[in-house]
Amino acid sequence: MGNNGWVTRPASARAPRLDQVCAAAVEVARAGITEVEPTDVGEHLQAVAEGDRLVTHYFECRLAGYRGWRWAVTVTRVPRSRTVTICETVLLPGAGALLAPGWVPWQERLKPGDLGPGDLLPTPPDDERLAPGYLLSDDPAVEDTAWELGLGRSRVLSREGRSEAAQRWYDGDHGPDAAISVAAPAAARCGTCGFYLPLAGALRQAFGACGNFYAPDDGRVVSADHGCGAHSETLVEAAETPVDELPTVYDDSALEAVSVSRAPGSVEAAEPPEPYGHP
Repeated sequence: MGNNGWVTRPASARAPRLDQVCAAAVEVARAGITEVEPTDVGEHLQAVAEGDRLVTHYFECRLAGYRGWRWAVTVTRVPRSRTVTICETVLLPGAGALLAPGWVPWQERLKPGDLGPGDLLPTPPDDERLAPGYLLSDDPAVEDTAWELGLGRSRVLSREGRSEAAQRWYDGDHGPDAAISVAAPAAARCGTCGFYLPLAGALRQAFGACGNFYAPDDGRVVSADHGCGAHSETLVEAAETPVDELPTVYDDSALEAVSVSRAPGSVEAAEPPEPYGHP
């Protein structure tokens, strides 16, 4: 014996039929747009059945700044009546309409560098990047510091906060894929540089701060596999370029005799002359 319980059949959704009387009331629908000038209402685009004896007429919108928008006028009539009445008139965006961007809370609109002197950025109490300081932070460096000082911060970075920061740093301009890191020698990695200052705690294995005054990342957090040309072990030997000495060219085959005379009174008359005729 099979199951003889009640059998239910899903009711098929019947598409509404376009009412011909309401669909023909194009001018009645056009006259219902009274918020703007008649020139701001363009051509009739289509009539869509919304229900029994309920039709929406769409018109082109010619308002400045509303490219792609449409006027929508919904009309209806009572059964066995030829009189069409207007239900509502709205302005709706079309498929290619120019729309304003969606509203985003100001906390999510902030970008690095937007915070200036004097600005305050309150941290939400339920920020998942932070955890209460009295809880175990699963970061040995934080626990050791709190134990040594006998106190702790109100909130510390949570596991999610550290993971988010590490991924952001690694994918940014101070990670291994940065242009300066790709152009640097393969062995010039920050993890082996004498100017590299490792961070404390769980991030120590992958990140540190650059302490090289001449490096472009000085004072910034860099990944251990980041690199640049200012690595402490980068030794560039100056290539010795030989200097070609030009031969000395002189001609002593011809001599010109020049007589030198002494000015009167320059020396005593009885003094013998010096060699080469100079007094």
